[in-house]
Amino acid sequence: MSELADRTATDLVAGYRAGEFSPVEVLDSVLERVESCEPKLCATYALDPEAARTAARDSAQRWRNGTPAGPLDGVPVTLKENIATRGVPVPLGTAASELVPAEQDAPAAARLRESGAVIFAKTTMPDYGMLSSGVSSFHPLTRNPWDLTRTPGGSSSGAGAAAAAGYGPLHLGSDIGGSIRLPAGWCGVVGFKPSYGRIPVDPPYYGRTLGPLTRAVADAALLTSVVSVPDDRDHTALPAIESEWLDLDGQLRGKRFGLLLDQQVGLPVDETVSAAVSAAARTLEAAGAVVEPIPPFLTRDMLDGLDRFWRFRFWTEISALPPQRRSKVLPEIAEWASSARDISAAELYTGFSQMDAIAKAAVAAVRDIDYVLSPTAPIPAFRAELAYPTEDPLRPLEHIAFTLPYNMSGQPALSINCGWTPDGLPIGLQIAGKRFDDLGVLRVAGAYERLRLAQRPWPQP
Repeated sequence: MSELADRTATDLVAGYRAGEFSPVEVLDSVLERVESCEPKLCATYALDPEAARTAARDSAQRWRNGTPAGPLDGVPVTLKENIATRGVPVPLGTAASELVPAEQDAPAAARLRESGAVIFAKTTMPDYGMLSSGVSSFHPLTRNPWDLTRTPGGSSSGAGAAAAAGYGPLHLGSDIGGSIRLPAGWCGVVGFKPSYGRIPVDPPYYGRTLGPLTRAVADAALLTSVVSVPDDRDHTALPAIESEWLDLDGQLRGKRFGLLLDQQVGLPVDETVSAAVSAAARTLEAAGAVVEPIPPFLTRDMLDGLDRFWRFRFWTEISALPPQRRSKVLPEIAEWASSARDISAAELYTGFSQMDAIAKAAVAAVRDIDYVLSPTAPIPAFRAELAYPTEDPLRPLEHIAFTLPYNMSGQPALSINCGWTPDGLPIGLQIAGKRFDDLGVLRVAGAYERLRLAQRPWPQP
């Protein structure tokens, strides 16, 4: 039954409805995959097979009775460990945290349980979610299923690795600068960062969003539809979308796309990455889309200013920890944050103001077009042991120039695989849309998914 672990969520629900297999069989297949791969990938935290088996048996009974609890009844799902589930500590990827069990489910976790989804594990993340790698002072090093010497990306590190390795179809991550899309791009899966406020977050924070990492666009839409119900714990939550989330048959003809191959800030774009994204743009153009180059819109001052603000914010947080706990923070994060201890109030204010400057620039970039096509990341996945691709804690944001702007602007953006490096590493294409056009981005991604060349077999680490 090992092939059940590779089925999409939409296939699983159809199979449950037809009585072809049960949630118990599917969960057994997923747990078998986890047991086989996990010693090498280290993608999970708080794996709970027994509670999951109880939930799967309950789901199987509901399907037999013809009374499924919701659209995801019986479908295995993981949540990034910073998304609280009752009774499970939330270490935020760092050994500096106190392991206090969460008192209640976060909004997204609550919606998943209400839908009957089988939450069988949390997934790993680096310290405080402030790295694009799988390096953590709390979790073992998380690796990329396509090449165990490479990073899966971050900060939704375990979610990206789990999706590519077939730990079931649905994985929920979080994103404040690229933390869903970067691991999706480097692991060859779909990673969707919806509009800010689309999926309630507790606690909310400027730019932070939750979103799915899946193998298929339809699964990303299905998971988003379930967890995007407004919740009073998030005062920034958007009204629910009443449209059919799984209606992904949008037309490309006449749609206007801007092609952004180089932000001219941060790491230079690898030639293989640029070629793959250009080829994806030609694929959309051949289907009737209008594609034209657009100029870069992120500046060095924007990126550096935001970096200073984030450094000071984290220095404020970790400097308040007792010395014994502070000493456990990942050294690279501690060095990065402590470099801001002496910045002036003027520097802090200027840095904070760059969030709005980035937002205005990103919104303006799509004023006269419908969508932006770009690389998800300028480079392929880097070495697994590195906290940063630059190997320099004082140059931490050089690889997020394509992803970061849409967090600050709240625009939806999605990463989908568009090619491979000569040594077989995935390359991510990012599709970004206007504010609140979540369905439009998913429809473009669905169209590209149908048009792109056949994908390689999923990795078997």
